Amino acid sequence: MTQHRKTSNMASTSLNITILGSGTSTGIPVVGCDCPVCCSSDPRNQRTRCSALFSFSDHNVLIDTSTDLRQQALREKIRHVDAVLYTHCHADHVHGIDDLRGFNLSSRNAIPIYGARETLRRISLLFDYIFDDETPSGYIPRLDPREVTGSFQLCGLTFEPIPLLHGELEVFGYRCGPAAYLTDCSSIPESSMPLLRNLQLLVLDGLRFKAHPTHFNIPEALEVAARIGAERTLLTHLSHEVNHSHDEKNLPAGIEFAYDGQRVTLPMVVNRSDERQPALRSDQS
Repeated sequence: MTQHRKTSNMASTSLNITILGSGTSTGIPVVGCDCPVCCSSDPRNQRTRCSALFSFSDHNVLIDTSTDLRQQALREKIRHVDAVLYTHCHADHVHGIDDLRGFNLSSRNAIPIYGARETLRRISLLFDYIFDDETPSGYIPRLDPREVTGSFQLCGLTFEPIPLLHGELEVFGYRCGPAAYLTDCSSIPESSMPLLRNLQLLVLDGLRFKAHPTHFNIPEALEVAARIGAERTLLTHLSHEVNHSHDEKNLPAGIEFAYDGQRVTLPMVVNRSDERQPALRSDQS
């Protein structure tokens, strides 16, 4: 009798995280500023607005559409975007949304955008020309809003929202496998801490050395990073008070300042049966 070997749908792949932008809301150099960091020739001190790209198995998942998305996409040669995950609706994280229309041209499909209900509501108000059915047809982004209420599948990988506080504003970070991206936060609720165990890579808000009401400063970020205990931590959303080469040498082992164009590759396992399926929330799968 012939025996058939059961084949697995799981396959090894690489998760590539690219720091598209590592800067705070002003970008660095800051307009009109002549400080040493803004005048620096070190490319790591030249920071576009905060964003990241998670790439795997020829899929690209964008975190936020920063004001500098067009510049970032051209620099990194991003040719397509499968989905966008929004952390919150502040200008520096959403104002590049119109540049998604170029990716619509290449894919000919609407791009799913994920976020908390309030984030998606505010985006739809700010950019009503994209979402209003009565808007005359034209060259506008074609987007498909999807509320995040828990973990969800994208192209064979599971993404987990991480509730955070940005001052008093509730925002999301995101985890995918061994990596977590937590920008724009000043506190991590205790209920979120178990979601951050056993990380290989943590990308964490660390605005500047002085205290700030809605962002971790660098001493606070170091305390949080030590508690989470990731193998490697990158501090992002950096202001012009941070001089990369001068200040990074004072960071503890395993903690670095992020910089634009930085890439980290981690091993992952992808579910091949889900790879080509539409992106689903966990309660739809």
